[in-house]
Amino acid sequence: MSKLSGNERWKTKMVLTDHVDQYEQREQQQERKPDGGGGALLSNAERTMVRDLILLPYIDEIVSKSIKEIERSGNVLARMYLMTGWYIQNRISRDTWELQKELKQRNIRFWADEQDDFISYYKIFFRGYEEQFGLTRDVMRTEISLRLTRYSSELGAALKELVKK
Repeated sequence: MSKLSGNERWKTKMVLTDHVDQYEQREQQQERKPDGGGGALLSNAERTMVRDLILLPYIDEIVSKSIKEIERSGNVLARMYLMTGWYIQNRISRDTWELQKELKQRNIRFWADEQDDFISYYKIFFRGYEEQFGLTRDVMRTEISLRLTRYSSELGAALKELVKK
C-alpha cells in the first residue's frame, strides 16, 4: 500500500498517472532495500561495515601479538591457545574479505584522515558523496573486545557441537 492510497488530497489534485506510477516504483525499490543502499547518506549498516573494516586490522594485530607471546611461553596448554589464535585470525581474514567485497559492490571507499589524541578520523567516499567518520579510542576498545568475545564464543559453540557428536 503506497502513501498515495487512502490520502484524500491526491483525489483533488491533478496528478499524471505516470507520476503516481514513478512514485510508487521508487517507494517499492526503497522497501526492497532494507539497508538503505542507494541513498544520498550512508545507512547505519554501511557505517557499521566501515567501522568493522577499520577495526579488523587492529584485532588481527592484537591476536598476532598474543600468538607470539604464547609461542615464547612454556605454558602446557600453549598448543590449544595457538589453535584458538589461528582460528580467530582465520575468521578475521574471512570477515575482512567479505566486508571489502560488500563495500566494493556498494562503491564505498575510505581511508584514514587525521588522528587526535582520542579520536581517529576517516574520510568515506560513497555514491558521489564524502563524509567524515570518527572513532574514539574507548569505542574502538569496546568494539574490539566485543568482537574478540564473539569469535571466542563461536569457537566454543563449535567445540561443544563436536563434543556432542
